[in-house]
Amino acid sequence: MLVMGVETSCDESSVSIVKDGKLVLSNIVLSQIDIHQAYGGVVPEIASREHVKGITRVFDQALKKANVTLDDIDLIAVTEGPGLIGSLLIGINAAKTVALDRQIPIVGVHHIAGHIYANHISNELEFPCLALVVSGGHTELILMKEHMDFRKLGETQDDAVGEAYDKIARVLHLPYPGGPQVDYLASLGMDKYHFPRPLIDSPDYNFSFSGLKSHVINLHHNLMQRAEEFEVADFCRSFQEAVTDILVHKTKKAAKEYQVKQIIVAGGVAANKGLRKKMKEWIQDIPVFFPAMEYCTDNAAMIAVAGYHQYQKNPTSSNMMLNGNSRLNLE
Repeated sequence: MLVMGVETSCDESSVSIVKDGKLVLSNIVLSQIDIHQAYGGVVPEIASREHVKGITRVFDQALKKANVTLDDIDLIAVTEGPGLIGSLLIGINAAKTVALDRQIPIVGVHHIAGHIYANHISNELEFPCLALVVSGGHTELILMKEHMDFRKLGETQDDAVGEAYDKIARVLHLPYPGGPQVDYLASLGMDKYHFPRPLIDSPDYNFSFSGLKSHVINLHHNLMQRAEEFEVADFCRSFQEAVTDILVHKTKKAAKEYQVKQIIVAGGVAANKGLRKKMKEWIQDIPVFFPAMEYCTDNAAMIAVAGYHQYQKNPTSSNMMLNGNSRLNLE
């Protein structure tokens, strides 16, 4: 079964061809990082315009690289939400146009389901499993008892972890995108400041990063005001140690309580080397899996894989009337 995945939830235009929910034949990603770099973050209107300019080219390149035609496609899976509504609509309308013209079934996929299923490309999911979702817009612990079955155990009460990384990077005057810069510098610094770990010992599985972010920003401001010297790398290391301690501690606790067979990490922050290292050091009695680096950030291969399993579980989920939903619920 050949599935065409389409992903345009934020600032990447991506189309992929995946065979049988596993074998990636092509995965074309047109990034807009260079364009948004001047603004220090994604500008929604600009992102939408860039999707319009590039989406047709990405479709063509994905088909060409996979050495298939639209007549070979059995299913189209497109990100339905959440995301920037303007960006979502570009991908959805392009996918629906192809589906209608060629009479191909089409399913709308939750963006976070896609990130979770990015792990399935390299590793078989075994149930029950626990997914730690960490990205610029999400920080969640998700329990899965079978394919496409999601139960949210906890989530951030304020900032997502990726958002906190980007804000700290901006305060430290690091280039955009800031998350990878903080991760790199953290490997060079020392945990000199021992920042607080909000909610690390709370009985639930919720997260909070706004207080930690404010603490770091205030300390930086005070040091600047007093003209005291400090190492940016030490700031990054102390911040990253606090964040990863919280994430790994809560994940380990949930994994034991729900007796899962494996832990998977999903989302853009899954590429964080400090998080990868600590997850594998702290959790040794349960297998921990990460997506390949190329599938951590937004891409259409993960949407195609999730769409395949969604359609296998419910063939009636094909919906030519689907629309963008910026607040789509995973559960």
